[in-house]
Amino acid sequence: MSDKSLDLSKSVYDLCKDNPELKQLLYDLGFTDITKAGMLSTAGRFMTIEKGAAIRKIDLEKIKGTLRDNGYTVD
Repeated sequence: MSDKSLDLSKSVYDLCKDNPELKQLLYDLGFTDITKAGMLSTAGRFMTIEKGAAIRKIDLEKIKGTLRDNGYTVD
């Protein structure tokens, strides 16, 4: 199985800090602001993937499936 586990209750900042490649995956899923200067270190500190998905109207199950397809275990 995978040794890359993601706790979706953690902030996007913390998840990307621990898994740098996650930033590009989230961008590809529709979190386009993640690459804007300062967004990850400001809004990303309190935003979770679940909250961001709700705001962006991105299906959380699609996100989880993509993460699993890329070797992550989603908690």
